[in-house]
Amino acid sequence: MEEAIAKAQTLVEALGYIQRFSDKIIVVKMGGSVMDDERAMSDIMTDIVFMNTVGMRPVIIHGGGKAINNAMEARGLQVEFVQGRRYTDQRTLTVVEHVLCNEINRQLVNMIEAMGSSAMGLHTLSSTVLFGEKLFLESEGRKIDLGFVGRVTSVNARLIELLCQADTVPVIAPLARDRTGTKLNCNADTAAGEVAAALKAEKFVVVSDTHGIRRDPKDPASLIAQVSEAEIRAMIQDGTISSGMLPKVEACLRALDGGVQRTHIIDGRFPHSLLLEIFSDGGVGTLIQK
Repeated sequence: MEEAIAKAQTLVEALGYIQRFSDKIIVVKMGGSVMDDERAMSDIMTDIVFMNTVGMRPVIIHGGGKAINNAMEARGLQVEFVQGRRYTDQRTLTVVEHVLCNEINRQLVNMIEAMGSSAMGLHTLSSTVLFGEKLFLESEGRKIDLGFVGRVTSVNARLIELLCQADTVPVIAPLARDRTGTKLNCNADTAAGEVAAALKAEKFVVVSDTHGIRRDPKDPASLIAQVSEAEIRAMIQDGTISSGMLPKVEACLRALDGGVQRTHIIDGRFPHSLLLEIFSDGGVGTLIQK
């Protein structure tokens, strides 16, 4: 009986959030490392379908890091990164597009549909919604050409919104086209932040393989439950936030700048972390807001 009462209390706690976020867009960025965990994938997709079923409008944008590396190695292609960005020549781009669009994106769409919701993949082999320009890095005053690597400069928000209104979950791969139609490989975190900003999403959630932001990166007990944008910028300045966490945090800041009210970083390996972060008072990750 106590267990049944506890379940009822959980549902009552969730009710207010369900009412508050009904018909609101929630952009969820899924990291490649989390997608290597079958149980975590199943939990996250279940959470997405739950959100869609109760009237929320989830939008997914995913990465694919490890799967792309594995596919390249299987084809005898060299995996090369420059300042954290994948060097992308034509052969690499072909592999990236195949893995992101034909494998990962299709898998996510199939999982959502198998659970009873509708979904549609949006990418360069279907309907492109990300548009951008070639990205150059700088080193010692010189430009570094990364090949077919770009950054998102605009988003077809209308198409994404139409799918949401049709009760269909958009699943977006981080590939863009430039003004000439050339395909560009984009950082998934950065692209997700642009999507959240373009949609003026109610929330932007980065699902990763870390619990959130820590005051001491080496101490799990120093997890920050809630933090302001100003504090985050100070932590970037003093080096507390760096390396792999930096692009995730910068994506959250871009979303906030674009009008998103709240952004979150959560650990997708924690069972149903997405639902717990959105539908419970305590949450399980780090909330970043203005």
